[in-house]
Amino acid sequence: MRVVTFGEIMLRLKAPGCERFFQTPLLEATFGGGEANVAVSLANYGMDAAFVTVLPENVLGDACLQELRRFSVDTSKIKRGPGRMGVYFLEAGANQLPSKVVYDRSDSAISLAKPGDIDWEDAFDGADWFHITGITPAISANAMALALESVKAAKEMGLTVSCDLNFRKKLWKYGKSAPEVMSELVKFVDVAIANEEDCQKSLGIKADVDVASGKLEHDKYRALSDAVLKAYPNLKMIGITLRESVSADHNDWSACLNDRENFYLSRRYEIKDIVDRVGGGDSFGGGLIYGLNTYESKQDALEFAVAASCLKHSISGDFNRVSVADVEKLMGGDASGRVQR
Repeated sequence: MRVVTFGEIMLRLKAPGCERFFQTPLLEATFGGGEANVAVSLANYGMDAAFVTVLPENVLGDACLQELRRFSVDTSKIKRGPGRMGVYFLEAGANQLPSKVVYDRSDSAISLAKPGDIDWEDAFDGADWFHITGITPAISANAMALALESVKAAKEMGLTVSCDLNFRKKLWKYGKSAPEVMSELVKFVDVAIANEEDCQKSLGIKADVDVASGKLEHDKYRALSDAVLKAYPNLKMIGITLRESVSADHNDWSACLNDRENFYLSRRYEIKDIVDRVGGGDSFGGGLIYGLNTYESKQDALEFAVAASCLKHSISGDFNRVSVADVEKLMGGDASGRVQR
């Protein structure tokens, strides 16, 4: 089973701990990005995972390649090109103070890449599954064209296509709205991944869902997933993450999956003292791809995805540094956190 993911990976600069930006003259430097995060998760689970992107021809691009290779992600299809590496700055929230993300990614290498710059037939050679997110087509008009080119090529070559809708309001700045673009891209998708905001703002599908209340009404999520599947008959299923936010570092976490025949609801985890929630959705996506290709039961696939993403909340950085054994232990009910000797 070979999975290819495509998108932008950025330099991540985070204020230490829960400090505000430049409270001290330090920033922690790592790398991260939606599709790269999924590739790392899958490689950690022992799957053959490749990441496709365009990186600048400089030491930052070199360091990024080395980091991905450290997790056994196949980087052989990554292109080098003009432009810079995108950067995002992160300030971790706590209690009633929310986390804050500042993007600095204009004129990044991938935003300047054009259709035809990536040989998709070569990139998808031997692949079974392709994963992309709604972040990539939001970066620039060029990236949008590349994203559409990628999903069309993947379907022509018979790959299963998954897409995390991932609405990012700070990115859609080049003249097209998210629904204009995503409604076309999703026509080539088999498995959609989202939260309630993604469904509404990426696809323009209305939902009677109030996440601000802190209480989730599961029947409304079933109706929302039914509405998405009705609007896109090509979709085989949609997984929706359910986050109940008590405060910045106290969330309840679960998910649902609708495959047109059944509506599955996962176990609910109470997550206190969150270390880092960035990448939580990506870890769900990686877990769901692994689960759907490993377990006979879709309920088990969903439970694996939710357990994997629950664990990510305790790990600093974009990447979910857990193994299958770690996830299955939590899946099996061991949430004690006791020291293992």
